[in-house]
Amino acid sequence: MRIGIDLGGTKIEGVALGPSGGELLRRRVPTPQGDYPATLEAVARLVGDIEAETGQRGSVGIGTPGAISPATGLIKNANSTCLNGQRLDRDLAAALDRPVRLANDADCFALSEATDGAGQGAALVFGVILGTGVGGGIVHHGHLLKGPNAIAGEWGHNPLPWPRDDERPGPACYCGKRGCIEAFLSGPALEKQHLARSGEGLPAAQIEDPALWSVYQDRLARALAHVINIVDPDVIVLGGGLSKRARLYAPVRARLPDHVFSDHVATELRPPVHGDSGGVRGAAWLWPDG
Repeated sequence: MRIGIDLGGTKIEGVALGPSGGELLRRRVPTPQGDYPATLEAVARLVGDIEAETGQRGSVGIGTPGAISPATGLIKNANSTCLNGQRLDRDLAAALDRPVRLANDADCFALSEATDGAGQGAALVFGVILGTGVGGGIVHHGHLLKGPNAIAGEWGHNPLPWPRDDERPGPACYCGKRGCIEAFLSGPALEKQHLARSGEGLPAAQIEDPALWSVYQDRLARALAHVINIVDPDVIVLGGGLSKRARLYAPVRARLPDHVFSDHVATELRPPVHGDSGGVRGAAWLWPDG
């Protein structure tokens, strides 16, 4: 049995998967806000409850909002700030009395969709998060790529490719730079653009302005073409809240040939199969052999 844990800022979700990936059980509990020891305890209790209810002991993978620094072994860049600077993998292994594997939530999404989702059977899958932030993960023949800097797939903090004059220098990004893809394509970025155009504040899920969406589609196509030019994936799977917008698929596909350095674009752009469950399922699949 594989157990996946999605360690979010407001909730901790757990899932148990059987040998073929079928879901055996799903549970969620609130995240203890700002309390690292209580967070460790909550994860351990959730895993214990899942094992007690299923009557099985499982491997444990953890999806986190940050990443483990290769330099220090400590969590970095987590918006659940009590995790930053902590040796989360070691502490959870001690709390659970077994080894654990950790990856960030975008990597877990990519792994889930590559394993038994929209990218199943594809040699190279790029999983995209378009939500509060913009992230990504790369899976090659079922294996998640990390890289020596643990940033493989972090396309959101590259500059928007082929910027127009009115896109320079670009909006400020929380990373300290300007013009990052995330600063153009995240949900909050889209909301700011809508507010500037219309004076109306709306959540991204409710924005319907055709002209604004045309600009967004063009920017997304440029950003994804840059990825295709570098890693040439078989499939790109969109995730995050904005991936639910059907208008992101056919129009963006139609724009890719304008920017991909090839006479033909075979890369497929697909919606996720597992939707919001991708992260927790991908955490379970961090143990591909169970």
